[in-house]
Amino acid sequence: MKLGDLKPAPGATRKRKRIGRGPGSGHGSTATRGNKGQKARKGYSSAARFEGGQMPLQRRLPKRGFTNIHRKPVSIVNVGDLAALEVETITAEVLKAEGLIRNVKDRVKVLGTGELARAVTVRAHGVSAEARKKIEDAGGTVELIVVIRPKRYKKKVRTES
Repeated sequence: MKLGDLKPAPGATRKRKRIGRGPGSGHGSTATRGNKGQKARKGYSSAARFEGGQMPLQRRLPKRGFTNIHRKPVSIVNVGDLAALEVETITAEVLKAEGLIRNVKDRVKVLGTGELARAVTVRAHGVSAEARKKIEDAGGTVELIVVIRPKRYKKKVRTES
């Protein structure tokens, strides 16, 4: 037996259905699209969520929750991650340079997973109680960064004098 003698078993393969190739093909005229209607036209494509005019599933289900548009992104760093850094003062810029956070403008919060053996100064927007205890037990200090929000201006009411 040679490679050229190999062929699939009888009945294992079929010829491709050739649509729209005239009446002799058996699939001429409407080319298996039926008579009239949106699906018979060229360029038709249905959205994956379309249900034939029935009220779509995403509109039948009740809404849940909301997206807070005023959310401030917070980057999380663990005490164990700080132990690997060689610097004494740990800031957002240092964490970004080491690849521990993505954006310097994000607020930084330190959590207590891991151990710290040396004294470091940590400047962050938030520190968990456990993380603060571990940093201070190692002889380090925690400096909280306070974000000052702009005051909301009240509409001035004109009074007659």
